[in-house]
Amino acid sequence: GNFKALFISFHGSIGAGAASTVIRPPPPPPQHQSYYGQYPTPSPPPSSSSSYGPSGGGFPAGTSPDVIRAFQMVDRDRSGFIDEYELQQALSSGYQRFNLRTIRLLMFLFKNPYDSLRIGPMEFAALWSCLGHWRAVFERFDRDRSGKIDLMELRDALYSLGYAIPPSVLQLLISKYDNGLNFDSFVECGMIVKGLTEKFKEKDSGYRGSATLSYDSFMSLVIPFLVSYD
Repeated sequence: GNFKALFISFHGSIGAGAASTVIRPPPPPPQHQSYYGQYPTPSPPPSSSSSYGPSGGGFPAGTSPDVIRAFQMVDRDRSGFIDEYELQQALSSGYQRFNLRTIRLLMFLFKNPYDSLRIGPMEFAALWSCLGHWRAVFERFDRDRSGKIDLMELRDALYSLGYAIPPSVLQLLISKYDNGLNFDSFVECGMIVKGLTEKFKEKDSGYRGSATLSYDSFMSLVIPFLVSYD
């Protein structure tokens, strides 16, 4: 299902003929040094190992054999690329079976620059590593070992990842889950926060915590994270 609100506060309005909208995210707690928390900036892609597939490129050097095996098991045509259904199957071997909305968010955020509908070994390895990090965070804040986290645990988990989310946004994130978030739901929520933050940073070239966007640019930035694929 869709999240029912946009996760960015508007300051100003869009009137008839208005050319742009100024958007300001809520400021972080004082101990944060920027509007974007401390989540690490993605580093340049590592060098690849021996190539796999005719066009999919190679896995990063040092990739776990388990990760390579998970990819190869679902890439039955040996093209070097896998689609969303194959990704869903591959991740189920190492994590769990994610719903397709979460899978499509992952595909969008770990996009192959040459094929938006499939990912190759480089993207798969980065995605797998990211999920491993988020799994460790989820387990650390699932203090009662219920397999789910509640509102406050979600707040603490996202904060540990560098995202100081205001209470109003937390309520929106968790409102669709009556009994807490399992790991699938946590990844879905977290990837929306991560993705929107990264997309906003691209527009905020001065790192001031604000940006001026045209209406079209704003909609193009936000809509991919809100559209329901269910």
